[in-house]
Amino acid sequence: MGRLTCLLLLLFGMLPARAEELLVIAHPSVPEAALSPEALAAIYLLKTSSWRGGEFIVPVNREAQSAERARFSATVLHQSPAALAAFWNQMHFKGKLPPIVQESDQAVLAFVQKVPGAVGYVSAGVVPKNVKVLARVP
Repeated sequence: MGRLTCLLLLLFGMLPARAEELLVIAHPSVPEAALSPEALAAIYLLKTSSWRGGEFIVPVNREAQSAERARFSATVLHQSPAALAAFWNQMHFKGKLPPIVQESDQAVLAFVQKVPGAVGYVSAGVVPKNVKVLARVP
């Protein structure tokens, strides 16, 4: 994340001063053992829609106001909230829906545990059970 982006996120209260690392988690059925930041970006920007083997990917975001989402968007997607809003407006007119939103780390974890093909991110302080950890976002 660039210094200017980080400074702006801190100034607007969207990223805590000592942000915690995020864990990218997936349903146990997902065939991948790890994902690169580029692969994650492709999933969350709907450039990749299925896992190796053909199972559909079900990406999960935190709510727009969360520090976790701000960190994920800036670090992995390299996009500001305004740029992402414009992107999703464009995708809406193409008939594509944004990732599903969950309101807490626990909700993301529960969703990913239950939905085959699901992938999401949670704070590193959450103990992920019955999921795969595919990446860490610093």
